[in-house]
Amino acid sequence: MYKFASSLLLLAASVLVVSCGRGDNPNVSPTTGWEYNNPDNGGFEVNVGAEQKTGPGLVLIEGGTFTMGRIQEDVMYDWNNPIRRVTVSSFYMDETEVRNIDYRMYLWWLQRVYVDYPEVHVRALPDTLVWRSPLAFNEPYVQYYFRHPSYNNYPVVGVNWLQANDYCIWRTDRVNEQLLIDEGILSFDPNQVNENNFNTEAYLAGQYEGVVLQNLESLDPNKEERRVMLEDGILLPRYRLPTEAEWEFAAYALIGNTFEERIFERRIYPWDGHNVRNSRPKHMGEFMANFVRGRGDLMGVAGSLNDNGSITVDVKSYWPNDYGLYCMAGNVNEWVQDVYRALSAQDVDGFNPFRGNVYTDMSRDANGNLLTKDELGRMQIDTVNDADVANRFNYQKGDYRNYLDGDKLSSIQESRDWSGNDFDSNQMYVQSDDEYFSLINDNVRVIKGGSWKDRAYWLNPSTRRYLDQEAARDDLGFRCAMIRVGSPSGF
Repeated sequence: MYKFASSLLLLAASVLVVSCGRGDNPNVSPTTGWEYNNPDNGGFEVNVGAEQKTGPGLVLIEGGTFTMGRIQEDVMYDWNNPIRRVTVSSFYMDETEVRNIDYRMYLWWLQRVYVDYPEVHVRALPDTLVWRSPLAFNEPYVQYYFRHPSYNNYPVVGVNWLQANDYCIWRTDRVNEQLLIDEGILSFDPNQVNENNFNTEAYLAGQYEGVVLQNLESLDPNKEERRVMLEDGILLPRYRLPTEAEWEFAAYALIGNTFEERIFERRIYPWDGHNVRNSRPKHMGEFMANFVRGRGDLMGVAGSLNDNGSITVDVKSYWPNDYGLYCMAGNVNEWVQDVYRALSAQDVDGFNPFRGNVYTDMSRDANGNLLTKDELGRMQIDTVNDADVANRFNYQKGDYRNYLDGDKLSSIQESRDWSGNDFDSNQMYVQSDDEYFSLINDNVRVIKGGSWKDRAYWLNPSTRRYLDQEAARDDLGFRCAMIRVGSPSGF
């Protein structure tokens, strides 16, 4: 009996050791029993328990579900914003709008690096002429607003949607380059010229060397060292423009008036209450944003300015919302990623809704090499037609799903002859003068937020307008966002 009991105890201890050593050990694969990061078995490297770092200027926006869409009278009678319940995953967003000084640094870098391609710098310049008005004296802003140090911390304007996206790409590369420098992997290289500059994708693909201080030690017995990989968790995801759903979710900041999954007040503005003035005793009656109070009244009476701003203001003016974001109402309108469609609410997913995806497939030969076309049209990269891909992804779901369909079944004009192969999705909306004309096309993007020259109605985060992606205005800027990878709540 004693020997039997001893055997049971020994067996139980063995099971416990195996369980702790294999199933519960994060450094051991539960499927193979092999240790991670062990050079004796080949050195498969895993960064166990890594969490995403918060990039410069960003604030974590914990995601969740909310009611997106119109919450006040549709005074424009657009009928383009019905309410719908959606869920937004966690993401990061800039604390403030991108400033003049931020954009000037971007231009300085382009001019310093692309010495043989001056058009790169020229193409990125903001349009300072947006300040001009035929019946107003705004010429000083044309000359001073973007470059004078007094406006360093004011939001950059005159930037179109394409330029804003290019800025996001540049910012991603500069942040990741700095992270590699902080890790002691690269050193600053002030001699980057033209194509020889740090690019995140090029670095990961092994196409950029730079000034290397040291590479990571490789656990592979066949290699002494290796470059940083995406799997190491050192490099951050891309900076980008927020989607319309992300922007609206972040602006409302319902995290500040939620109790045990119950939202006790649906906000009209990025703050509580139905008023545009501060209700706290210390700042009672002060405006929460800069906007047009009435015709010809953009700043109030001298000696008692109502919002202390005739045009834009410092990006950290007023009070941040409950996520810590400044000027999510007023100051400048902001670009978002989405293509504008009046019926977006009927055609997007309930999770991370977005309009603007373009799907393409790369053609490859039998050896897996990408096929391209040379100057003579001979196959050498070819892509599957967007309409074909849209059909494959969406037609089985009932069609009318992707604004880039371009296929005859998605035509909003059933009588049109779609028998040819020269149609695209623009033709679904913009036709010749003898048929009809629409401002809605694939190049029109959503803008949000209200601005210094808007009435209070547009301060509501649900309101939406649109503008051509190559257009710019004196009341339109942007801020960047980034996906949150891993746990929704962070550390």
